[in-house]
This record gives sequence, C-alpha cells and structure tokens, in this order.
Amino acid sequence: MLQIRHFSAASALSLDRKMASQPTADGRFSRAAPLFIRGIAACFLMLPLITGAPAQADDTVLMPANIIFVMSTGYWEESGDPLNVLDPNATKSTENQSNAPAQRGYYKLVAVRQPEGNAHVFLQQIALDASGPKVISSAELEEFSSMKVYVTDIRPETSDGVARQPGLFATVYLKTDPTATESETWTVLIDDIGDIKVERETN
Repeated sequence: MLQIRHFSAASALSLDRKMASQPTADGRFSRAAPLFIRGIAACFLMLPLITGAPAQADDTVLMPANIIFVMSTGYWEESGDPLNVLDPNATKSTENQSNAPAQRGYYKLVAVRQPEGNAHVFLQQIALDASGPKVISSAELEEFSSMKVYVTDIRPETSDGVARQPGLFATVYLKTDPTATESETWTVLIDDIGDIKVERETN
C-alpha cells in the first residue's frame, strides 16, 4: 500500500541543514541543494496563505426582494438656494449668490410589490452630490396605487436612458387583472418646470 508521509516546512529546513553539512564528492560543501530545499520550505510556509479558509459568498443584499423594477432616466437642474439671502449672518452679496452652483440630478421610478401581489410605483428625485447620488424626494404615484396595478415593465424614453431635454418621459407596462394576456401602456411625464402627469397611452 502506498504510504504518503507528511512533509512539513520544519522537515524541509531540517533536511536543508543536513545537506548543507554533507560534503560533496570533491570535498566541498553543497550550496545548490540547500537553496532548493529552502525554496520547498518557503512553499510550505506559504501554502496556508494560499489555501486559507474557503471563500464565502457575499451575503450583502443590494435591495429588498419586493422591489421588482427600478429605472433611472431624465434629468433636472435647479439654481443655488436663494433662501441664503435671508440669512442675517450671510456675508455674500446678492451678485455672488446668483453665481451659486446649480444643483442637478435625475429621476428614478421604483415599483414595489405589495403583499397582495400588486405594486406601488414611487417617483424619486436623485441629486448628484459630491459624495454620490442622494435621494432628495420620494413620492408614491397614487394613480397606479388606486388601480392596484400589476407592473410588468418600466422603460425609459430612449434605450440608453439619457434624456435630451429637462424632465422625464417613461413608460409603465401594467395589468389591472393579473390574468389578462396583454399589458396596458401608461406614461409618466415630467415637464421642464417639474409638473407631473400620469396617463394611459393612446394610439
């Protein structure tokens, strides 16, 4: 029966010293062999680091399971906050105030599944902050909630999701009867001044 002996780093180092103390045929001490053995010992020392503990799957949940659709598109832009002019401690002039950096961002539509199976649709306004995207407002679109809709898809106006002008235009595909074979097409529109309109698409 084949026997496999455990060869540890300590064994390799011990063999290294033994070979280093043995002269070769010409009476000189060998140096190549100890270097070779030291290489083996180094490999054994690194083996636990290479193998280590088995990799574990990342259990981080990116979003709740009841969020069934998320779509980002459109854009908005606002001037700096004019209310700073009312601050008695403010030292900036009105002229400097008008040069305040504009705040801008995009919109996000989120469909959230309810316990009954239907979905509520939320409209979020996302600001592009220096530290990253930040939700500055979130509102439920009651037009969809009141109909107890079953959302089947949400799509932006263009395939790349980039709007050509301020505002938002998105299409929501839904069913009011989950057994229906065809989905209804609804649009969510935000114009350049921020007014929101939700209506069924007509041909």
